[in-house]
Amino acid sequence: MADPGAGGGAAFSGFLQECRSIVGFADPSEIRGRLTRSAGLVMEVVGLKLPVGARVAIVQADTAQMDAEVVGFAGERLFLMPVSEPQGIRPGAAAVPIDPAAVRPRLGKRNHPLRRAEDRTRQVPMGQALLGRVVDPSGVPLDRGGPIVAVDGGACEMRPLVRRPINSMDRAPVRSPLDVGVRAINGLLTVGRGQRIGLFAGSGVGKSVLMGMMARYTAADVIVVGLIGERGREVKEFIEDILGAEGLQRAVVVAAPADTTPLVRMQGATYATAIAEHFRDQGLDVLLLMDSLTRYAMAAREIALAIGEPPATKGYPPSVFAKLPQLVERAGNAAAGGGSITGFYTVLTEGDDPQDPIGDAARAILDGHVVLSRSLAESGHFPAIDVEASISRVMPAVAGSQQMESARRFKALYSRYQRNRDLLAVGAYVPGADPALDAAIGAHPRMERFLQQGMTECATLAQTQQDLDTLVRSIALPPA
Repeated sequence: MADPGAGGGAAFSGFLQECRSIVGFADPSEIRGRLTRSAGLVMEVVGLKLPVGARVAIVQADTAQMDAEVVGFAGERLFLMPVSEPQGIRPGAAAVPIDPAAVRPRLGKRNHPLRRAEDRTRQVPMGQALLGRVVDPSGVPLDRGGPIVAVDGGACEMRPLVRRPINSMDRAPVRSPLDVGVRAINGLLTVGRGQRIGLFAGSGVGKSVLMGMMARYTAADVIVVGLIGERGREVKEFIEDILGAEGLQRAVVVAAPADTTPLVRMQGATYATAIAEHFRDQGLDVLLLMDSLTRYAMAAREIALAIGEPPATKGYPPSVFAKLPQLVERAGNAAAGGGSITGFYTVLTEGDDPQDPIGDAARAILDGHVVLSRSLAESGHFPAIDVEASISRVMPAVAGSQQMESARRFKALYSRYQRNRDLLAVGAYVPGADPALDAAIGAHPRMERFLQQGMTECATLAQTQQDLDTLVRSIALPPA
């Protein structure tokens, strides 16, 4: 190396240039933490200062064993949740921050650049290349269809998994109806573009088949399906048998089966919503089908309890009820003239009890609910929609006055029949005692046919409105 004291300024300038070249070949320092505890779903790491949501690789003998994510901290300890099962991890394993631009850290070399906390936001694939594909919550294909590349042959576009929500005052109001292809919903529970609505049902009453019908027949540009916490067998069956090739062509399916970790299940719901936001930003109308919101809440409960948050309502910590609106509020309309996300979120009612904590919270944050009845399903009535217990809060804003009046009269007659069903079954009712009930009894077979629909049958919004008006006008009602 040259002597900086010889030759004056020129020599000193050469000395600085030589130092600069040496620094260019040097590797920056790598920050590593140390695994001190692994109990259940949570691992504790010391020696790192990372924000919540940062990704970390657990390393042993310079070999990456698994990826994890920071879910909380206490003092100098970070709480990490593994992405996969923590098998084979020993005490003292190294914890290395992951560069979000790389899938895994380059182990064995000390070449991890220091990054600010805001630079660690996770990036996931987005764009038209996802249409027709089935991916996991990290954007990795599950359909064995090869890597995801852009339509022009280039690399797939990477975008942040989470971003700031749209200002409520910038959103366009829900003013136009959305044709979902289901007669009972189009006629009596009309949905608007940008609405968020819940499908409340117990297990085995046909919610997945109903979602498949909407995925095939809804008048939307893009369908995004989030299968969160489903049985692994049902994922393929939903795609092949229920969604079908026709529905998959314009759809993106994000699958996080029940055997994945709770962190992955939560990321699956977040990723599906992020994909819907991406297409909405392009001015497209998106239908987001999330199955299910309850399993998302259960995954959040597992994480919160594991890191020490106290349970509140039936075992659900308070943070769970804060995360639900954060997820749901990302759907909806963009600014006037932009795209929209119409969200259908299934809610599993435990023991067919609609008053369970998640169901009650979902009704408060959604723009309506469609209740599927087990008794209707057991009687062969499909779709098993209980029109008396269901409501669309935006229907007055998207349906005309004539349809609103026809729907009101239909529900009044249908409800009158249901309230007196036991009397009719035992023969205790005398015909002529109640003219309105006589009209409901005479019209009941036609109302039943109106509400029932085959899974391969599409009922358009215009045809449904016409059929509803015709049906109501054909019923001879007594004078008021």
